Amino acid sequence: MESILMLADGRTFVGRGFGAPEVALGEVVFNTSMTGYQEILTDPSYCGQMVCMTQPLIGNYGVNPEDVEDRSGRVWPVGFIVREAAERYSNHRAVNSLGAYLREHGVAGIDEIDTRALTRHLRDHGAMAAAIAPSEVPRNELRARIDAWGSMEGKELVSRVSCESAYTIPAEGEDGERLRICAYDFGAKQSIYRNWTRLGVTVEVLPADLPADEVLARDPDAVFLSNGPGDPAACTTAIANVTALLGKKPVLGICLGHQLLGLAIGAKTYKLAFGHHGGNHPVKDLTTGRVEITAQNHGFAVDEASLLAAGAEITHRNLNDGSVEGFAVPKLKAFAVQHHPEAAPGPHDGLHLFERMIGVVEAT
Repeated sequence: MESILMLADGRTFVGRGFGAPEVALGEVVFNTSMTGYQEILTDPSYCGQMVCMTQPLIGNYGVNPEDVEDRSGRVWPVGFIVREAAERYSNHRAVNSLGAYLREHGVAGIDEIDTRALTRHLRDHGAMAAAIAPSEVPRNELRARIDAWGSMEGKELVSRVSCESAYTIPAEGEDGERLRICAYDFGAKQSIYRNWTRLGVTVEVLPADLPADEVLARDPDAVFLSNGPGDPAACTTAIANVTALLGKKPVLGICLGHQLLGLAIGAKTYKLAFGHHGGNHPVKDLTTGRVEITAQNHGFAVDEASLLAAGAEITHRNLNDGSVEGFAVPKLKAFAVQHHPEAAPGPHDGLHLFERMIGVVEAT
């Protein structure tokens, strides 16, 4: 089935539809990871986006029930864009093809387009709204729908991805429970929770809008702020709750949680031109001088000048564009990183950050 990908600026690509035959609308971004497409597809942080993979061949190891990041098993990007989608897969864990997986979840897919040209276009002009649609859909209609979708700025998407009710994941290991934390679920990857529990941390996962006083009533050792989608500045309820928790409990964050913590202490966030999406981003740990290869997935960042004005210490810096990748506020027992230590593309470069976060709590 012939399909088209139309960008908000009018640039159009014609290819083959290999997913669900749907009209998809969202912000198109590119991801530089060579593998891990099922992790990407089930990451709630991609809600409202369509992902272009820069690796040309995608789908050769199929899909399986183990590499899923969303607790419900849902696929979150509205569209998936690749140069060549493998129709034949080979892996002892695989149960289905990538195309069948997208169709099962009602997600549009397009291949046989020049993803290098698309990536260069996004690099030069920035991430933007786009549509994937069967070619028979009138292009003037698509353009109108893209314009109506608008921009990711101002979009509050956390309420779409958070859990509906609290649940607990017990600590693992022979030594029993080391800490007990409350985790605000803004769209968390399950591998983040697995890294907490393997270190002896019991995690009580909470809906994104649970009031701060109800969190304090649970008396956790710390509060964790997860990753998630959308514009952090639009998450006004979450920001207010985090602000109310500061100074009362240690607060730790990853990705969107990093941004929300920054906003809660009085800093500002801004939209990156094309975001950081992939598994090969160099980050310098300013506290040790060590450079680590990190996995990232974010379209917004915290402004450094406003962080410093709010009393934060910058702990990590992106070596590609100099943006802030981590900060701490020792007097508030708060620490957060922008990248994803659980994804560990190094493969273990970032895992020590979970221990560092535990150290922040144990030092109280």
